[in-house]
Formats: sequence, C-alpha cells, structure tokens
Amino acid sequence: MKINRKSVFLILTLTLSALGMSVIDGFVQLPYLFKSILKIFLFSVVPLGYFLRYKDEYSRLKRLFVPRKSDVKFAFLLGVGVYSVILFAYVFLKDQIDLSSIRESLTANMGVNEHNFVYVAIYISFVNSLLEEFFFRGFAFLILKENTGRLFAYVFSALLFALYHVGMTSGWFHWSIHLLAMAGLFTGGCIFNYLNEKSENIYPSWLVHMFANFAINTVGFILFGLI
Repeated sequence: MKINRKSVFLILTLTLSALGMSVIDGFVQLPYLFKSILKIFLFSVVPLGYFLRYKDEYSRLKRLFVPRKSDVKFAFLLGVGVYSVILFAYVFLKDQIDLSSIRESLTANMGVNEHNFVYVAIYISFVNSLLEEFFFRGFAFLILKENTGRLFAYVFSALLFALYHVGMTSGWFHWSIHLLAMAGLFTGGCIFNYLNEKSENIYPSWLVHMFANFAINTVGFILFGLI
C-alpha cells in the first residue's frame, strides 16, 4: 500500500463521508428529502472537491463516465440474476424477519410511507444507485486504487460499502441475518469493483446495482401493501 498525503486525504474523506451518512441515515430523524440532499452533498460534492484540489486526477474522473457497450450485456444478465437471488432470499427468510418493524422504521426515521414510496423507489433505483456507484466504486475504488494499491482499494471500498449500510438497517433483522447481509454487501462490493476494474468506468456496477434496488423496492411494495 502506498502512503502519501493524497492517499491519506482520500481515505479520510471517504471514511468520514460514508460513516457520517450512515449515522445520519440510522440515528438522525430527518425527512427523507433532507437526508437525500445531504447524501448528494457527501457522495458527489465532497468527491468533486478532491478533484478540484488535485487537478491532475481530472482525466481519471472523466474516464469514470465513459461507457463501453461490450460490458453492458454481461452486466444486464448479472443484474437479472441478482434480482432473482434477492427475491429468493426474501421468500426464504421472510418468516425470520420482523417486516412490520422495518416498515415502521422507514416511516418513523425517514418519512417513507405507502403514499410516497413510488417516488422514493424511483429515486433509489436510478439516482441513489448512481451516487453510490460514483462514490464507492468510482471514487473509493478506481481512484483510490491508483493512489494506494489494488488489494487495499478492493477491501477498503467493499468494507466501507457494507459499513455504510449498518446505520440504515440497524434494528431491522436478528443479528445473525444482519451479519449475513453485511457479508453479502461486502461480497457484492468486491464483485462491483471487479466489473468496474475491467471497464474502467462505473456503468457495469451501476446497472447491476439498479437491478438489486429493483428487487429491494419490490419487497418495499409488498411491505407497504402496494402489490
């Protein structure tokens, strides 16, 4: 692992932004709109500040948003598979999960309910997934990898991705299922990193992430009695 001023700045920026957002999601009772605005700031404006400080990295930033058509087909098929696996896990584990407490937590902590869930689902699927892919895979992996090394960037970005979700999902599951979910998020983060490492952009993982969110939103529609 390379240690220099730039890599330390990157690691601190990433850690404070992700864990700060996790605390806001899990323990600060704000309307969902305000939390979304804070997330946009932490996951896009803060990273862009890094590129303003280190202008030599700007060409790498542009490369994150240049798609390659050859990667889309495989990512689409993988996304369909991820959607199926998540729904299967829901069907298999739903009797072990207190679904009513999850619904109540979403309403009490985030203001999400059956009346606004359609809009929230659209935001989560398309905008939120893009924010997270830019932050965790573009910023915390592809950019970090060039400054610290491949192995560290793989582990750090995937671990940060899993830890970020701890606050959001706190109290939703029995601890054993929660650990399983965190392990799945870590593994998913590594897979997303692999997809993007090949393409050098964030589009493959974004596509798979969207399908994962489609599955989670399908469960959400069931929770709120919309389907």
